[in-house]
Amino acid sequence: MLWVKAFHIIFVTSWFAGLFYLPRLFVNHAMTTDRITLERLELMEHKLYRFMLPLAVLALVFGLWLWLGYGIAGAWLHVKLVLVAGLVIYHLYCGRLLRDFKAGKNTRSHVWYRWFNEIPVIVLFFVVILVVVKPF
Repeated sequence: MLWVKAFHIIFVTSWFAGLFYLPRLFVNHAMTTDRITLERLELMEHKLYRFMLPLAVLALVFGLWLWLGYGIAGAWLHVKLVLVAGLVIYHLYCGRLLRDFKAGKNTRSHVWYRWFNEIPVIVLFFVVILVVVKPF
């Protein structure tokens, strides 16, 4: 199970890197008016989002494997699973925002994206506390 745990951590970390960076690209996209820069940002966003999907799936698969291996124990795990479900929704919402940018339908400011960018940081903070401390 240690190999499974190691791979889970690797894929979660990699997925989070994308969750941190994609909204940061959205901040720059919302601030830019230059067509060449917009096209470059759209390409970067698209490639990053496409790369993030298998990372998310693998993080979830290895997490499920751990869950089945260790069993469902403790309320902390249920809270963690709710937070993970929230991250999946966040990830999918990023895909929607990506499509809006591509279609020229973005209505949000760079300030909104700066705040939006903080959501995975907050979730990561609580998930790590739940997993390490197991407070309940």
